[in-house]
Amino acid sequence: MRSILKEKFLLFRIRAKKDPDAFGQIYDAYVKPIYRFIYFKVPSTEQAEDLTSETFLKAWQYLKENREVQSLQALLYSVARSTVIDHYRKAQTELPLEDDRGNILTDVGSEKLLKDIETSHDAEQVIAKLRGLKDEYREVIVLKYLDELSANEIAATLGKSAANVRVLLHRAMRALADAINHESQNAQKNPHPDS
Repeated sequence: MRSILKEKFLLFRIRAKKDPDAFGQIYDAYVKPIYRFIYFKVPSTEQAEDLTSETFLKAWQYLKENREVQSLQALLYSVARSTVIDHYRKAQTELPLEDDRGNILTDVGSEKLLKDIETSHDAEQVIAKLRGLKDEYREVIVLKYLDELSANEIAATLGKSAANVRVLLHRAMRALADAINHESQNAQKNPHPDS
């Protein structure tokens, strides 16, 4: 749902009339990207589904209170992010790196990421190196390359300025490239570690 006019109209219907059908249209437009965003942060499909539902319930409550919303997309991602953080706080657990499906939780759609790093590296290597990055680096890469958000949209989601997001993204990509290059250099120095 990229039509700002349509978004504003739906938000008006929610605020003025508490219209669940208008919210249903918002849900239909955003449920897949919000689910995917959460899915990469939790260890099971069931948790991702539950937290996605909770995210939309919180968003509905927020919107019904007649609060002004500049960007619906940023609001939904912010609520999703907070919901995941609250989930882990309640469980008092660390953020896992792998889920019960054996998938790395930060797998960010390697095709897009690979073309920005280098096509000579395989997806597993990129994902393994991405897993070793700081949380804020992983998050900004996921938002940019998987969810295809702009710097302004990421800024609204993370509560940072667009300039800070661009710097953070640059540092994240540099850290990822450095990690990949460091491994490549080690492999070149010792091409046969078993010999």
